[in-house]
Order: sequence, then C-alpha cells, then structure tokens
Amino acid sequence: QVQLVESGGGLVQAGGSLRLSCSAFGFTMRMYSMAWFRQAPGKDREFVAAIVWNDVTSYADSVKGRFTISRDNGRNMVYLQMNSLKPGDTAVYYCAKNDYRYGGDIPTDFGSWGQGTQVTVSS
Repeated sequence: QVQLVESGGGLVQAGGSLRLSCSAFGFTMRMYSMAWFRQAPGKDREFVAAIVWNDVTSYADSVKGRFTISRDNGRNMVYLQMNSLKPGDTAVYYCAKNDYRYGGDIPTDFGSWGQGTQVTVSS
C-alpha cells in the first residue's frame, strides 16, 4: 500500500533555507505526479508545489521563485528546497501522490498523504 514519509523540517530564522525530503513506498513513483502541500495553524491545507510524471513543475504564487520541487525516481524520493523563508511559511508540510497514473497537477487529484513535517520560521 502507498506510504509517504516526510523529513527535514525544523526551526530556522527568516531568510534561511530548509530542504524537505519525501520517501515513497508501495507504488512506481515514476508513473505519478507528486506534490507538496502545507497547513498553518487555523488555516486550510494549501497547495505549494507539484512535479508531474514528466518532470514539469508548478508552484503556488506565494512560493514561486523561492521554493524548488524535484524528484529522484531511482531513489523513490521527492524534495522541496525552500529558500528565503518567511514567518508566513510556518506550517506542517505534507508530501502527496496523485490518484491517477500519468496524471497532472490539479491539487484535488492528490489523494494520498504523508504524516507531515513541521517547519517553523522565526522573525
């Protein structure tokens, strides 16, 4: 069965960087689009970034130019490099898998989730 395990979260100062990792189990990752979502206290879960099965990427406007999503199909891993972090980036970050083989980047199509990793950015 599908399992996603996030790591790499922590506490950083504004302007700093973090690199999140997602280990994927139970499916052939090269066939699926992958994504990162986040949820801040008191807010709904929001889309952050996606990487389609053919490596095309997309980003939320709030992180465009600061965050970079990438994947390593051979290692079954997805990454999120976060630079120029702001206090508003503080949230639990979740790795997610698209429901469909060779699917796109529609946020509602990502139905499998990890447990999340906490990112806290201090001012």
